Amino acid sequence: MSLNELRKENEVLDIFCNLVTIPSPSLKEEKVIEWILKFCEENKISARTDDYGNVYIKVPATDDTKEPLMLSSHMDVVGDDSPIELLFDGQFIKANGRTLGADDKVGVACALMLAKELTENTCAHGGLEITFTRDEETGMSGVEHVEYNKIQSKYILVCDADKLGQLQISGASYTNAKITVKGLKGGHSGIDIGDETRLNAAKLIAELLAEFPQGAYYKDETGVITSCNLGAIVAGGVQNSIANLVENGIKTNDYITEIFKKTSTNIINTLGMASYSIRSASVAKEEELKSLMASIVERFNKKYEGLAVAEIEFEVHLLPFEKADDDRIEIAHTEACKKAGIQNKIESFHAGAETHIYCHNKNANGHTFMPSLLGLADVYNMHSAEEKVDYNTLLKGYEVIKNTFLAFNEVL
Repeated sequence: MSLNELRKENEVLDIFCNLVTIPSPSLKEEKVIEWILKFCEENKISARTDDYGNVYIKVPATDDTKEPLMLSSHMDVVGDDSPIELLFDGQFIKANGRTLGADDKVGVACALMLAKELTENTCAHGGLEITFTRDEETGMSGVEHVEYNKIQSKYILVCDADKLGQLQISGASYTNAKITVKGLKGGHSGIDIGDETRLNAAKLIAELLAEFPQGAYYKDETGVITSCNLGAIVAGGVQNSIANLVENGIKTNDYITEIFKKTSTNIINTLGMASYSIRSASVAKEEELKSLMASIVERFNKKYEGLAVAEIEFEVHLLPFEKADDDRIEIAHTEACKKAGIQNKIESFHAGAETHIYCHNKNANGHTFMPSLLGLADVYNMHSAEEKVDYNTLLKGYEVIKNTFLAFNEVL
């Protein structure tokens, strides 16, 4: 069947195709916001925007004894505002020569379809709230501007994972560690080399970093929880080499090699620096790792007291999304996937998402949000011109989100 024929038979697919043909790069989502509001008006769905441009949709409860549930997706995509031509090979949908925007218009489409279906039907439920945010891809400024104090739901399904059946119940923080080693006395690599009080900072930082963990620091049944990764080392006689590149306006595709060619070897180096990324879905495990790194630095300073000094600083860029004790969503999602004929995968993810912002805020009733990250389709080559989505998994993903909502309301 052609894509147009499939769209006529599957409304959620038609909604998705309409959405992805509207370019919406970060902070330029106006046209897709307009389309969403028009869709809601035509289908008698309550929708509004806030001052920042986030969209809020609400389907009232039909049973006030039940709790509401919220879905969240972002409207912006990686890419520009050039026209989008859809290509279809019988299984995959992609855009001709540019990003498709399945991240995260899969989530937007499924949420809109569920709002339409619940508005037309009257099964017993506690209400559906939907939030569509702006600017997730470049700064997550949209979710930072969400009107949390107007949201009734405690549980949030962030529909932004990239594989059907994923339920991600925790996500890693992002912290930078900055390490500096200073030799207290430098010198000439020939004349002063025999002076044992002149220690080389490049050698010393290598010795220090050899003591630090690298890679996965802690895992559990959901995957890697805490990790430590060496990002960069800068040490040795590179100053003159870099100055030469700058002064002569040298441009190259390989600055590291160019710098290395002219490094100085005739000095006893006095400065070494390194940077690390620390990611953790557990505050306790992150603090344990940071304490370990700090203790290694402390031992180093005792060993080389009076000869060299090391310092470590931690910069927190994103707080973690920690696993909650409440497994209500896990139970509902497992039941929903079973009914849809697929196996779900409950896991932790080792990166950041809007879940990380939601879980540190409270709703209108003062309850801390309990988000989860869901996958509603198989999306490949995300953020690239080769991005594509398996349309069959999108159809199945809508079944999953609908069934999860029904299971949450104990309708299944």
